[in-house]
Parts: sequence; C-alpha cells; structure tokens
Amino acid sequence: MSNLTEIYGSMVFNDHTMRERLPTATYKSLSRTIKDGKPLDLDVANVVAHVMKEWAIEKGATHFTHWFQPLSGITSEKHDSFLTPTGDGRAITAFSGKELIQGEPDASSFPSGGLRATFEARGYTAWDPTSYAFIKDEVLCIPTAFCSYTGEALDKKTPLLRSMSAINEQANRVLAFFGEDGHRVITTVGSEQEYFLISKNDYKQRQDLVLTGRTLFGAAPCKGQELEEHYFGAIRPTVSAFMKELDDELWKLGVAAKTKHNEVAPAQHELAPIFTNTNRAIDENLLTMEKMKLLASHHGLVCLQHEKPFEGINGSGKHNNWSLSTGKTNLLDPGETPMQNLRFLVFLTCVIESVDEYQELLRMTVASAGNDHRLGANEAPPAIISIFLGDELGAIVDALINGTEYKSAEKVSMDLGVDVLPNFLKDNTDRNRTSPFAFTGNKFEFRMPGSSVNLSDCNTVLNTAMSKSLKDFADAMDDASDGEFEAAALKYIKKTLTDHQRIIFNGNGYSDEWPVEAEKRGLANHRTTADALPCFVDKKSIDLFGEFDVLSEVEVRSRYEVKLDKYSKLLNIEVNVMERMVRRQYLPAVNAYASDVADGISKIKAACCSADQSDQEGLLAELIKGLQAASHDLKNLDTLHAKAEAIEDNQKQADFYANEVVPAMEALRSSIDALECITEHSYWPVPTYNDMLFYV
Repeated sequence: MSNLTEIYGSMVFNDHTMRERLPTATYKSLSRTIKDGKPLDLDVANVVAHVMKEWAIEKGATHFTHWFQPLSGITSEKHDSFLTPTGDGRAITAFSGKELIQGEPDASSFPSGGLRATFEARGYTAWDPTSYAFIKDEVLCIPTAFCSYTGEALDKKTPLLRSMSAINEQANRVLAFFGEDGHRVITTVGSEQEYFLISKNDYKQRQDLVLTGRTLFGAAPCKGQELEEHYFGAIRPTVSAFMKELDDELWKLGVAAKTKHNEVAPAQHELAPIFTNTNRAIDENLLTMEKMKLLASHHGLVCLQHEKPFEGINGSGKHNNWSLSTGKTNLLDPGETPMQNLRFLVFLTCVIESVDEYQELLRMTVASAGNDHRLGANEAPPAIISIFLGDELGAIVDALINGTEYKSAEKVSMDLGVDVLPNFLKDNTDRNRTSPFAFTGNKFEFRMPGSSVNLSDCNTVLNTAMSKSLKDFADAMDDASDGEFEAAALKYIKKTLTDHQRIIFNGNGYSDEWPVEAEKRGLANHRTTADALPCFVDKKSIDLFGEFDVLSEVEVRSRYEVKLDKYSKLLNIEVNVMERMVRRQYLPAVNAYASDVADGISKIKAACCSADQSDQEGLLAELIKGLQAASHDLKNLDTLHAKAEAIEDNQKQADFYANEVVPAMEALRSSIDALECITEHSYWPVPTYNDMLFYV
C-alpha cells in the first residue's frame, strides 16, 4: 500500500472518526464516558449506533457482532445482519443503541468453572467504549465485556477493566501528595508477539501439529540454532510477503505494528507494536494473533503460536511491556536524576513490593501446559519470579536501604574507533534477557507469558497488586503533615525496599546457582502449571481481588477450576494423539523398514553366504530393540493415562498429569525420536524437523 498514513486506522471507529461524524454534543458525551467512566445515556447510544452503522456500511460491512473474550482465552463472536425486513418484501438497515451497548449470547457452552450450568443459557455482553470498534471481514466488531445472568464476569476483559479502575483510584491518591491529583491514570502495554511459520503442506501431514499445536515427536535437526544466524537475519521472500500483508491489515485496524524480524530459532519470527492503554493493547494483540493465523494461509504457510512447537530449539513468548501513565507523564520514567525524583521512587518501590508480595499469583497467570515446556529452558525466564533493575537503579535501591550516599553514574560516550561512525551515549545499565520482570528504561518487561496466552490475566494481577501497594502507601501517608511528607515517604521507601529486596536479582537467571539462591531467599519456584495454580484460591489472593472489587471469591474459584480443567484436557488430547500416532504411523513404519532390512540380509546371505552383514544385522537389532522400548513406553503411558482420567478431583488430576503422565509422554517421545534417527528417511511417515524448519 502506498499511502500508509491514509490506510492507518481506516477500518476503526476511532476518536478521529467519532469527532468527524458524531454531533458535537454526542461526541462530548461519549468522550466523557471513555475518558472519565461516566455512564452512557441511551439517547446518546442511539445516535452513536446510527452513525457507527452508516460508517460501517460505507466500509462494506453487512453484519455486526459483540466481540468478547470468554474464559477460553481466545475471542468469540456471533454475527447479526444490519438488515430488518419492512413487511412489504423489502428491508432497511437498522442498528439501535440497545444493540450497541448490550447483547445476549448463549452463556452455557463457554468455560465457566461451575458459574453456569448447561440449562442456564442466558448471558450478556456489554459494550466497552474504551476500546474502539473495528471492521473485520465485513463485520462491525464491537469490543465487549461478558457476564452471566446473575452478574458474575465470564470473561477476561471485565476483571481487567476493574483492575484498571482500581489502579487509577489508588495512583491518584498517591499523586495527590505531590499536588498532581485529578489525572486519569492508565496502565499501558506493548505486547511483543513471537511465532513460527512453517509450510502448510508439512503441517497437514503432522497430526500432532494440527490437533495440539506442537510436535509431540521429532528428533533434533542436523542444524538447529547453534550457528546463531537466523536472529535478525534476512527474511525469506515467502515470509516477507506474509509480513507485508500482515502489516497492511493491522495498520487498517489501527494496530501500530512497528517492528518485525527473524527470531532466534529457525522459522521463528516476532512482531512488536507501539504501546497503548492496556485494554486496547490486549484487544489488538488478540486481533493480531487471529490475523497471523488467517493471513499465513494466503502464502502457503501456517502460523504456530504454541509456546514450544519444536523440542530442542527456542519456544515462543509474548513480552508484556507494562507501565503507568497519566496520558502526558510516564510515572515509571526515572528522569535524569532518579535519586532526587521522589515520585518515581515511590512508584518504583510499590512495583517492587507488589511483585514480591504476589509473586506466586503473577507466576500463576502465565501457567499453561504449553508454557511448562518453555519456562526455564535456557531461552525464556525461569519459573522463579525476580526483578532486574540494572546497575543504576540497583545502586539507588542499595543506597536507600543502607542510608548511604549515591553518586549518579555519568553518561559514557561510546567511540567505536572508526572516524566515519558516530559517537553515541551508552546507557547506564545493560539489558537482562534472563529476568522474568526487567526494568527497561521507563517500563517493566514481563517476559514470562507464553505466545498463546491472553495477557488480560497477568495485567489484571499486576494492576491489582500495584493498587494494593499504592493504597498501603497512601494510607501510611494520610497522617503525615505537608512538612513531614518527604521524610515520611523516604522512611516508608527504605523500610519497604528492605522488606522486599529479596525479589531483586540482577544476575544470570539461567545459572544453576540461581534456583539455590532463590530458595534461600524464600522465593517460590513452581515448575509446572499444577504447582502454580493453587495459589489462585489462597485466602491472600481472594482477599486481594475482593479488596478492590476485581474478582469475587466465586469468580476466583471458577477461574481456578477453568484453568485446571483446561490443563488436564490439553494433556489428555496430547496423550490421545501420541498413542494414535505411535500405533498407526510410527510403529508400522519402523516395522516395515526393519522387515525390509531383514529381507535384504536374507537375500544377500542367500546370494553370498560369506558376505559380512554385521552392520545390517546390528541395525536390525537396534531397530528391534527400539521397537520393543517404544511398545513398552506406549503401554506404560496408556496405563497412566487411564489412571489420570479416573481421578475426579481436578487438582489431584492435574498433579497426576504433571508428575506421572508427562514424564511417561517424554519417555515415549524419546523412544520414537531415537528410532527416527536410524530409520531410512523415505519410510518415516511424517515430515521431520529438517524438513519443516528449513523450507525455501
């Protein structure tokens, strides 16, 4: 597309379009709703709906939908036509304010963790005006919240919006001490999305990829990522064409896709947008994931968004770059002299306290069957939560804790020793890619989320935990007089940092020493999803969500059950696929090869009895031994799988899958992968890693 500025946001009912098309009074009323959270009058909604419909039809839309995020984590939509029959054989187009602000999808078939029974079908969607409506595939999509007939949240968006409201309230309490109250404080997110692209033809031949999103079998390729040549390397023409179409489509939808490049693993790539408010950022990330999958097919490719589609090479994450803003001011920007920036120090201290205090809850938000394969695998952060501050902020924190003088490090000019190359200023701190929660200049990069995750969960917890820390600070300062505030704030900062300094770790998160050190510090290390989920229903977590009206106890427990259920169901599917592939594909293929090897040995011996067949006989023996091992591992997995399915308690079932079934799956995989390495390629029933990762 030639004119980028013209296409950007062309399919979005954004602020520019609203200001241009809505009557002035209507626009101002809607703006108050969006910016200040004021209720939307139905008469205003009727005007907005009519203008929105006319705009959408001009853009080619024929239907509208309430676009929402059920607890499955993906998006859902039910399309309704704008057409309304008139009774004389003709029709008009209509779209009312009531249809805009409220919908009624069936709530019985979505995950609810017991909040809804099958016969209790009624649910409601409610327009979220803080996230712009957009047109996708000739459908006007209206971002909405989703709740049950009895009022409980059945989605990811509602708790997120509640948490954003909580942090706005508490941040303003803190800002009031600095004479800066009255702002609308928002959290912002920039979500870097990693993904793999492989050939559609290879994908269709891999039942494991089709049904689970990852390869359940596959020996390491002859060449992986060890040469470190794919990262930021030249992009393949087929991939480049896909990326160009993706950019065009995302720009039309107002998604500020900024950066694209090859990632570390072969066939792996990344897209990073410019940050925006958290609510919109998550909507846009889900839309980006959907477009990636759809558009890849236009280029003979398939987009894999699983956390670990290929064993032995890097998996895919989604980095959540989180910050706090008043719209004009980034509250996590340390400025030129962070030691003298008391407001920054207060907010930094609250971040450190909240992450330490609710580290287990934050870890829980990224727990999934897929992410269990990625976290701590020397490519992603470990399963232990820690905070990286860097040299300068780390030194400031040490000075505050110890009461010592801090001297700011001066900016260092970098001279590369070549006259034609410019000198530039070196940052005061390096980046730490092994840290789960790293400060990166004016934001924190939460690197633990997996590529397929809905970021609403981790941001809901971050916002709520931060709200708690801000509230505790504001409560403590309420009794301080104006003249005492600075001294009281510094005293509070010193005590809080001292109490929570264990969470700060600027070293190598991949080292063998770190888990030992983390245990000494008392940091949690939940290696599996089954280990991580129980903290969700601890009294501490329930009290946190309840204090800020983010989630009721019933809503918390329902989400815990949904997460447990999804974990066990995913592993159940993977086991079913493994067993079927082994029985129907791998064992028959290896048996056929072994039979041909045996026939070859017999024929050669018949023709020349003195011929040395020791190599072929050794191969045959190795094949037979491998088949026996695979058959044994298959039977063992089958037995354990049956036991897992018989367990009725969801937590106990998840524990059994994690501790018994998963190791049995890994053993079976190991047996089959060993056979792949000695079976002639033409016999192997599916594309190998060599085939899939290095296409043209």
